[in-house]
Amino acid sequence: MILVTGATGTIGRHLVATLNAEGVAVRAVSRAANTTVEGVLGAAAPGEIAAMFLHPRVAGDRAAQILALAADQGVRRAVVLSAMNVDDPLDQQPSRLAGDRNREIDRAAAASGLSWVSLRASSFASNTTRAFGPQLRFGDVVRYPFRGFEESLIDERDVAEVAARALLGEGDGILELTGPQSLTHGEQVAVLGAVLGRPLRFEEVTPEAAAAQMTSRGLPPAFVEALMARYRRHLAAPQHPPTPTVEEVLKRPARSFAQYVAEHRDAF
Repeated sequence: MILVTGATGTIGRHLVATLNAEGVAVRAVSRAANTTVEGVLGAAAPGEIAAMFLHPRVAGDRAAQILALAADQGVRRAVVLSAMNVDDPLDQQPSRLAGDRNREIDRAAAASGLSWVSLRASSFASNTTRAFGPQLRFGDVVRYPFRGFEESLIDERDVAEVAARALLGEGDGILELTGPQSLTHGEQVAVLGAVLGRPLRFEEVTPEAAAAQMTSRGLPPAFVEALMARYRRHLAAPQHPPTPTVEEVLKRPARSFAQYVAEHRDAF
């Protein structure tokens, strides 16, 4: 049996579906099911759970303790979700302000004594539905900062499928996961326009104007500030250029951003 934490989240729901499609028994842990990873591990018979997927937001500051409990219960393999910017200073990791503890989970996995894989993922393609989607529902102009900021967006389904392979025993250590191409904010909007068949236009705004708009939608000011700082720091060069890892593991090319948009039209 494989234990999946964050089972209804961005990666977890795709991971559960992938494992189920392969006939693998899954024990799902999620807030919706009112379960905890410690509770599920503690209730399992020794050796019943062969491998586990641990999400950094679920683990929080307890990653080392959770993995130690897993080892005590006979779990042999841990696959943890981390991020490409895990080695950046902590105050320069925006997702940390949303609850992720990527560095802690990455290091806890390496020190756990278990067979382990850390999935260091680049930014998810689904982030664009929150960055651009609300504006595109009201018109064809996207107002956003840092037109030239560039990154290799990854489809979360690719992360989930790599996680499934890792849980079933493929690979060890750190896997750096990106999409197949690096795109600027301006190029992302151009792809959106081409796929959606709309005359979209990118209008660059100041970071201050963008931050005010984001906080008005309810995003925490500290998170927005860290995000703007990330864009500013990496403006001069692509952040996390494409890696071949997804294709090497899945034996097919990683999904492109255009594919993501085509399959998620309603989100835009």
